[in-house]
Amino acid sequence: MKSFFAKIIIFLFLFLVAASANGTRHEDFFQCLSAHISNPTSTHEPIIHTPNDNNSSYSTILTSSIHNHRFSTPSTPKPTAIITPSHASHIQATVFCSKEHGVQIRIRSGGHDYEGLSYTSYNNKKNVTSLFVVIDLRHLSSISVDVESQSAWVQTGATLGQLYYRIAEKSENLAFPAGDCHTVGMGGQIGGGGYGYLTRKHGLAADNVLDAEIIDAQGRILDRKSMGEDLFWAIRGGGAASFGIVLAWKVRLVPVPSKVTVLSVWRNMEHEATKKFLHRWQRNAHKVDEDLSIYITFVTASYVDEQGNKKIVVEANVRVTFHGAMNRFLELMQEEFPELGLQRQECHEMRWVESFRFFNLFRNDESLDVLLSRKSNYNLMSFKVKSDYVKEPIPDDVFEAMLGRLYEIEVGRAYVYLFPYGGKMNEILESAIPLPYRAGNLYMLHYIVRWEEEEEEEKHLSWIRGLYNYM
Repeated sequence: MKSFFAKIIIFLFLFLVAASANGTRHEDFFQCLSAHISNPTSTHEPIIHTPNDNNSSYSTILTSSIHNHRFSTPSTPKPTAIITPSHASHIQATVFCSKEHGVQIRIRSGGHDYEGLSYTSYNNKKNVTSLFVVIDLRHLSSISVDVESQSAWVQTGATLGQLYYRIAEKSENLAFPAGDCHTVGMGGQIGGGGYGYLTRKHGLAADNVLDAEIIDAQGRILDRKSMGEDLFWAIRGGGAASFGIVLAWKVRLVPVPSKVTVLSVWRNMEHEATKKFLHRWQRNAHKVDEDLSIYITFVTASYVDEQGNKKIVVEANVRVTFHGAMNRFLELMQEEFPELGLQRQECHEMRWVESFRFFNLFRNDESLDVLLSRKSNYNLMSFKVKSDYVKEPIPDDVFEAMLGRLYEIEVGRAYVYLFPYGGKMNEILESAIPLPYRAGNLYMLHYIVRWEEEEEEEKHLSWIRGLYNYM
């Protein structure tokens, strides 16, 4: 018994010592930060945000770009401060003070963070919270487009929607090959690779970076020449925040036609034609014209049949971009995928930049200004995502078994995405950048499950891990 109480006393002593040390570090860090960064006294938004602020800026900024509610709960570790720099010197000061006082840094550009790594922190496997700050780059979002050189300098805090909008202001025939979600930040997109409807023709976003400016652990601002080719290689698709804080990217712009053809249609997986389409898609989608990208999402849906009975089925949402005119697109689809049975009225011709308004669920008559918004059209929910890369077609019975597992989750809460590779991706060496999934990969598989109630988490995590292990 004495031994037990002795252990309790030692534990409490160590806890109080640790808490005291943490508190001292906390105060020393803020004294250092305040000495190097002055919050504006005018009406401008402050640069340093803490939980003790009299205004609500801390919590508003922290939650503003979180898309996964799993990492926005009361038990989620919170940063001791959020820094919203408007100049590189603010980042340099944060790096200096963090090093000086043992405070970890997390960097956030857009917030589309599947695992919350850009705004949470643990220092060991026992989930003991570290003292950390978040550098939120939202104010470093300037974009400079040079049509003559077909390039652009983009600060890391800009979103894809903002970049697409600014390119379209200067030229309707230039584009950047990245994703279709307008609220994704440039830092995460390029740092993680970045695929989209131009990937089959021009490669990933990270393949089209010409230069970068990065702040290293010593607070130096380096460009491609001064950082060296090894570091420049690592930040494109290797998780840029692992190696420093990227201030800006110089990106290559690529040509697009004046009009592209897009569609988003639904097909029932109980129909034989849809099954035949999927069978052909697995074997041919990576080999077709590189201007054509066919992206498929599988999800369960419910409907009432002619007899009044409620049925649950798996539906396929087929989303397509073809960088060309509608007539040629319809001819191509009839040649390659006649089973889809496309009708002209299901297709839409529009400018390249307008296709992102279309795929982000905005009305076609809305101003393109919607692409400048950081606000997502999707409700905040908890979710988990896992991915696979497919090197040979999945046998039809295995594919059906995979889709059958969607019935195990509430209707419309679980998805399987298929995105085709091939084209330019087959020409780029897997060692070109850290992201190795190139030649030999037919397509990417993305599994996702969503839920609302916190007590449902373990059930849904178990489901998606079971599906991943099965595959």
